[in-house]
Amino acid sequence: MRYYPVIYQAIDEVEAALKGMLKPEFEEVQLGTAEIREVFRSSKVGNIAGCLVTSGTIRRNGRARLVRDGVVVADNLGIESLRRFKEDATEVREGFECGIGLGSYNDIKVDDVIETFDTREIPRA
Repeated sequence: MRYYPVIYQAIDEVEAALKGMLKPEFEEVQLGTAEIREVFRSSKVGNIAGCLVTSGTIRRNGRARLVRDGVVVADNLGIESLRRFKEDATEVREGFECGIGLGSYNDIKVDDVIETFDTREIPRA
């Protein structure tokens, strides 16, 4: 049993306990987009997308989706390799060209768009 000099302290403690029991909510935040300009075939890695970053930044090991003609073709892909010329890059900013490897997913075509995103937890109100 707990004693509170003011009833508002008890209400605040009960609300805090209830918020901790609720499942967290997540929102998706778009980080950047890249347009595929060329597709390179590699026997070791698979297909590599030669891209121009059109907005935001593209980060290695981020989550991505592939959009073709305004329709999402593949979702929740991982960016496994990101290169700028012949060097590995951790991120590429808007206006620069890069090579993106989407792991085992090889169904990429010229003019497809790669959208990268991150999921963040929203505090419960």
